[in-house]
Amino acid sequence: MKLKLTNFVLMGLVGLTVSAFTVGNSQQDPPIKYIDPANMDKSVKPGDDFFEYANGNWVKNNPIPAKESRWGSFGILAQKNTDRLLKMLDEVSKTDHPAGTLEQRVGDLYASAMDTVAIEKRGYDPIKPALDRISKITTVNGVIGEMVFERTHGEGSPMFGFFVGADSKYPTKNIVNLNQGGTTLPDRDNYLKSDPRTKKIQDAYRTYITALFNLTGSADDAAAKNAATIVNIETALAKAQLSRVAQRDPHVTYNKYTIAAFSKMTPNLNWVELLPQMNVTGQDSLIVGQPDFFKAEDALLTSTPVDDWKVYLQWNILKGSAPSLSSPFVKANFTFSSALSGQKVQAPRNERMSRLVDGSLGELLGQLYVNKYFTPEAKAYMVNLVNNLKVTLGERISKLDWMSAETKARALKKLDAFGIKIGYPDKWQTYQGLVIERNDYYGNLRRVAEWRFNYQTSQINKPVDKQRWGMTPPTINASYSPNNNDITFPAGILQFPFFDFGADDAVNYGGIGAVIGHEMTHGFDDEGRQFDADGTLRDWWTKDDADKFKTRADQVVAQYNAFTVLDTTHVNGRLTLGENLADLGGLNVAYAAFKKTKEGQSHKKIDGFTPDQRFFLSWAQVWRSSQRPEMAGQRILTDPHSPEQFRANAPVTNIDAWYDAFNIKPGDKMYKKPEDRIKVW
Repeated sequence: MKLKLTNFVLMGLVGLTVSAFTVGNSQQDPPIKYIDPANMDKSVKPGDDFFEYANGNWVKNNPIPAKESRWGSFGILAQKNTDRLLKMLDEVSKTDHPAGTLEQRVGDLYASAMDTVAIEKRGYDPIKPALDRISKITTVNGVIGEMVFERTHGEGSPMFGFFVGADSKYPTKNIVNLNQGGTTLPDRDNYLKSDPRTKKIQDAYRTYITALFNLTGSADDAAAKNAATIVNIETALAKAQLSRVAQRDPHVTYNKYTIAAFSKMTPNLNWVELLPQMNVTGQDSLIVGQPDFFKAEDALLTSTPVDDWKVYLQWNILKGSAPSLSSPFVKANFTFSSALSGQKVQAPRNERMSRLVDGSLGELLGQLYVNKYFTPEAKAYMVNLVNNLKVTLGERISKLDWMSAETKARALKKLDAFGIKIGYPDKWQTYQGLVIERNDYYGNLRRVAEWRFNYQTSQINKPVDKQRWGMTPPTINASYSPNNNDITFPAGILQFPFFDFGADDAVNYGGIGAVIGHEMTHGFDDEGRQFDADGTLRDWWTKDDADKFKTRADQVVAQYNAFTVLDTTHVNGRLTLGENLADLGGLNVAYAAFKKTKEGQSHKKIDGFTPDQRFFLSWAQVWRSSQRPEMAGQRILTDPHSPEQFRANAPVTNIDAWYDAFNIKPGDKMYKKPEDRIKVW
C-alpha cells in the first residue's frame, strides 16, 4: 500500500488494509493443506494462465460475498480474524474499567459505537451546531476561518491536505507539508472524464449530496442546487490537481518555501497568519506538494461567491459525519459507496465498528492483540527470515551486470542501513489526554480526530520519531518507508497463506519470503531508489546506472500496460511501476533465498509437487481473488497495485526457474524468450 501518512510515505503490499487476529495455525483451526489441488484448475496450462491454473477452481467455487467488493486470501483472513476481534471487543466493552485505562477507552469507544438507540435518537443533532455556525459566515475571511476551525476541532479537512512529517531532504527534522485536496471522489479523473462509467459515478455523487441535504431539512430544489454548487467547486479543484502518476516523482512534490514567500503566492491564504491558528509555531518554512493547486484554490476563493463556499463547508461536515449519524445518513452513505465499489449489502455494524476502533485506537487495541495472539517464536522466525532475505538481496546487488561498482557500494550501504520493525512498536502510543466517553459516540470521534491533529502539530520542532508505526499491529500488510529507510511487518501478516509454522519452506518463502523481498525492493524501486541510506531525497546513482535502471523500469511499464481489465481498460503500468518492481524483485530474492534451504536444494515432492512448484504456487495463491467490476474500474484509477491476477502472472514470466518448474515452452501464452525476460534486482 502506498499512503500519505503524518510522517512518511509508505510503500506497501496491498491496496486495501485489513486487520487480522491470529498468528500461525491456532490449535482450534483444522489442519491446513498448504497447496490444495482442489483449488487449482488443471485444465488450464500453467504457461497459459498461471493464476487460473493455481486458483481457478477456488475462484469458481467462492463467489464474492454480498457485503464485499472483492474477495480472496486477504478478505478471508480479514473475516476470520474480525470474528476474533469482535469477541475481544465484546468482552472488554461489557466490563467496567478505571477511567483512562487502555481497556476503558477501547471498550467504551466500541460500546458507544454500538449504542444504536442513542445514535438514532440524536439523528443529526451532533452536527447542527457546525451547520448553524457555517450559515452565519459573510466573508472570504470567514470561509478561511471556518476551514481552520474544522481542521483544529476534529470536524474535517476541507480545501487541502495538511500533515507534519519528515523533510525529505533533512529526514531527521519535522516540517509542515501541504498537499492538494478539497475533493470527495477518489480521483481527479472522476470529475474530469465523461465516459459512461464516470458519468454513472458523477450522477451517484449528485444524488448523494442531494440526499444528505434533504435529510438536514433542505427542499429538493435547494438540495439539488447545493449539489451543483459542490460539484462545480470540486471540479475546479480537480482540474488544478496533479495526476497520481505525476506525483510518483518525489522531486515533483518537494517544493520548499519560506512561509512568507509562499504567502505571497496565495494572497488570500496568508500562511504567516494561518499556521499559528493551526498550532504551527516556530518554523519559517514549509513543503508544498503541488504549488499550482494552491494558486488555483487561492484564486477560487475570491472568484466563487461566499454563499457557495458556505455550501461547500457544510458539505464537508455532512460527508464526514454521515457514516456516524442515524440510519438514514448511514444508508445514504452506503448507497453512494456501493456505486463506487459494487458492494451489494453493507457489512454488519459490529464489523464496521471493530474497524473503526482499530483505526481510532490502534495501538491500544494492538496491545490487547499481541498479548493474546503474537508469540515470541513468530517474531524470532521473522527476524531470521528478514536477515536471510537481506543477505540474499545484497548478494544479488553485488552480482548485477548492469550496475557500476560505485553505485553498488551505495546500494549495499543503503541495504545495510535498513531498519526492521516486526510485530508491534517497541514503544506504544498512549493517546495521552484523549478522553473516551461511553455515552458520546460522535463526540468520541471528534475528540479522536482533534487529538490526532494536535499530536501532529506537537511534533513540530522535535526530531522525527522513527520508531513510530504507520500501521496497527493486527494489520495484514507490510510496508517500506523511504524517509525512514525501514521495513515494517505487523503481527497480523504472520498467518497462512503468508506463513505457518507447520508449512514447508517452499510455502513460507513463496509467501512471507516474497513479502519481505517485496518491501526490501521498494527501497530500490522508481521512487525508493531516489532516497539514500539515511532516508534523504538525494541522487546517489551515476548517470549511466540511472539510465540503465530506467530502461529496465520502462520494460516493466510496457509489460503491465499490455494487460487489459474491464474490456478495453488497461493497467496503468506507470502508476503501478513501484509495486510491480517490488513484486518482481521480491519474488526473485525470495526464490534465491529459498534455494539455500534444505528443501530448496532437494527434488522431493510433497502432495505431488516439486519444491520449486510449491514455491511458485504459494506465491500465486497469495493473490487468489476476484473483484466486482465497479471496484476493478476504481482501482485502475487510484491503486498503485496491479490487479491480483497480473501480480501472480507477470513476475513469474521473467524468472527462468518458473519456466523450468512447470516446463513452460514456446507456444504457451505466457512464454517469453529468454532475452525478453526483464531483469532488474
